Order: sequence, then structure tokens, then C-alpha cells
Amino acid sequence: MVAAAAARRKRSRLAPRSPARPRPPPPQLTALLAQLATSVSLALRFASDRDLLLRPSQALALDPLLLAAARAVSRLLALLPLHLQTITLTSLSLSPPTPPPSLPSSWFLRLVSASPALPDSAWRDAFRMSRPAFYALLRSLALPDPAAASSSLALPADHKLGAALYRLAHAAPARAVARRFGLPSPAAAAQAFYEVCRAVADRLAALLDLAAPDRISRAVPGFCALSLPNCCGALGYARFGGAAVTAQALVDAEGRFLDVSVGWDPAEAPPEVLPRTKLYTSQSLVLANAPHGELIGGSVPRYFLAPACCPLLPWLVTPYRDAGATDGASKERIFNNVHAQGARLVRSAFGRVRARWLLLEEPWKGECQEALPYVVVAGCLLHNFLIKCGEPMPDAAAAPVDAGADAFADFEGENDKEGERIRDVLAVHLSLVSRTQ
Repeated sequence: MVAAAAARRKRSRLAPRSPARPRPPPPQLTALLAQLATSVSLALRFASDRDLLLRPSQALALDPLLLAAARAVSRLLALLPLHLQTITLTSLSLSPPTPPPSLPSSWFLRLVSASPALPDSAWRDAFRMSRPAFYALLRSLALPDPAAASSSLALPADHKLGAALYRLAHAAPARAVARRFGLPSPAAAAQAFYEVCRAVADRLAALLDLAAPDRISRAVPGFCALSLPNCCGALGYARFGGAAVTAQALVDAEGRFLDVSVGWDPAEAPPEVLPRTKLYTSQSLVLANAPHGELIGGSVPRYFLAPACCPLLPWLVTPYRDAGATDGASKERIFNNVHAQGARLVRSAFGRVRARWLLLEEPWKGECQEALPYVVVAGCLLHNFLIKCGEPMPDAAAAPVDAGADAFADFEGENDKEGERIRDVLAVHLSLVSRTQ
């Protein structure tokens, strides 16, 4: 009997034990999860169906938070027993809104259809321009029709333009752009973006044609108002894409870009960049055959203002070095003060481009960085186009840029003697003007 009892105990130890039944969660926890799931589901539905009430910056900030909350609640619900999951999820949908198969329910088409009843600020918030300017730009770009063989993306032209401007204006992720414009995938949103940038560079290129008839002569009167006779533009430099590339630009007194050259290594100094630009090689032709300005002390040919990081040349006038050590009424200090007003024109133009197109300040890395110069040029062309349309300019101070991003060391080389003569003549002229005011 002892042996039989021992055998029974051994069999009992070897026999598999039935798993313990999981303890059901407290009813209060189940009810709380149900309420949480309901709240997240309703928030998702509101963000999807009432997003015309939200500004783009609000929608782009809210979307990832709601989707993260939905995923977290879904993971919590997955821990419940199956029968409780079924009860909790009844009539709820925690899936993020997906792009619909057809366009009529997309955010963009709802914006278009609701526009007559919406304030104009809604269109400006979305695309950084008014609705009339948007459709004027659409006509100017002549984007391919979806049925055209040249179009690889079967999407209406206004959707392409809207998606590209929305991404450029708000630095919106391609996934968010695809969802708001009813595009089939983030890749389609990226394709629409680059297609529009190429069209802007091709169709609006004339807005940056420095050699166009009368382009330079039309710039002169604006600088005459600053008491800078025969000045044809102000030159400046900036870094874009998280300091990924350097841009050189020439602007007129109204803040229009006359010439833009982008794609230079941010580690290179402006004196290294300038001689390799089209502006440097073409300036003799652009400024040639123009009458000199006759001032007290001598004649002044046409010229451009340039920052202290550039060399002083007969056609490129920079400020005086160490003018701060001179008397406040000295011709050097007076000239530098007026020169600074011209320099602000370039900084303001760059600042307005940054404030309007937030994508240009996002870090660009890897293969995407190769496209950044073309996107910067597109942003400058759009800036000129909107000035031409009479659109209000954004506040340059609103640009989200690092204070030292556009800092360049002063040029330390030798000055050109003819450049010094021209600057001195201008300085004497400005000193006389200041005495008569």
C-alpha cells in the first residue's frame, strides 16, 4: 500500500496542472477604459470631421497626440478578456482616419466648398496666400492634368498645388499631407510637392531674371529714396535647412529677389562663394552701359551694396571697418548707418521667406538635402510672385531662425582702390545730405 500511495503521489506531481483562470479586472476599471475609449474615439472623429474649425498649426499638433492616445487605449483594451473587449469596443472605432478612396470627403475639398462661408484668413492660414492668389498661381504654373501622359501622379492640379503649399508652409509631414488632401500615400504627397517645386522653378523663373530689360533700372529709384544714388540692389547671405546650405541673394528696395544662388557649403565663407556665382560673372554686363552718377567729389557707377563679409569692389560697396571708433557725425558713421538700412532689406526678405515657408528651416539630411536648394529657390520665387499679386507680407521677425545662423565673419583682405574711391564719394554725399535734413 505504501508503494501504491507513493506511485499515486508521483503521478500527481508529473500530471500537467490546469492553468489558473485570470482574475477579471474590477468592473470600475472596465468602465473607466470604456469611457476613455469613447473620449478618444470622439476626439478623433471631431479632428477628422470638424478640422475646418482648426488652424493648420493646431491640427498638425493635435493629430499625433490623438493617434498616440488611440494606440495606447487599443493596447490597454487588448489586455482585457475577449468578452470584455467586445463589450468595451461596442460602437467605437479607435482606428485613425485613413485616406478615403475618393476625393470628395478630403479636407481640401471641404475647404474649397466651404470657402465662400469661411473668412479669407482660413485660406491664408492654410496656404500663406489668399484664395485669388492661389488660383492665379495655379494658372501660372499650368500643372499637368491627371489624364495627361506627362503627369505621373493622377491628381487634380489644385490638389497638387494645395498639398505642396501646405507642406511648404507648415513643414507638415508627408503622412499628414496625404491624409488631409485625400492622397493615396505619403509617397504621393512627396511626389506632388517636388512636382510643384519644379513647376515653380520653370514657370516663374522670369521673376529672377536679372538680365531682363529694365530690371536693374527699375531698382535704382528705390535706393535713391535711401540717398544711395545709382545703387541697384543689396546683397546678402543666409543659411537654410538647419544650416545645411548657404544662399546668396540680391534684393531691390521693395524686398523682391533679383538674383538667388543656393546650394553652397555652409562652411565656406562668402568671399569663396561669390566668385563662383552667376551674379559675379554677369555683373559687368548687367551694370554696363549705364550713366554714372555725378556727385560732389566724383562720379559713381552703378553698384550693389554688400555686407562686411564681402570684399570691397568697384561694383560691390561694403561698410567701413571700425567706423564705431569715429565721431558720430563722421562721414564713415553716416555712411555705415545708411548702408545698414540697405542690409536690412536682404535680412527682411530672407526673414519673410522663412516666416512664410516653415519647411525651409527644418533640418534636411541625406538624399533630401540634395533637393533643398531647389526648394529654397522655389520659396524665393513664390515670395516675388506674391509681391506681384499685392499679397501682404508676413512679419520677418516671426521667422523661427537661430540668431547665429546667418552670422559670417568680416572680410579681412585688401580693399580694391577704385572701390574705396566710390565708397568715399558716397560717404561725402551722405554726409552733405544729413546736414541739410
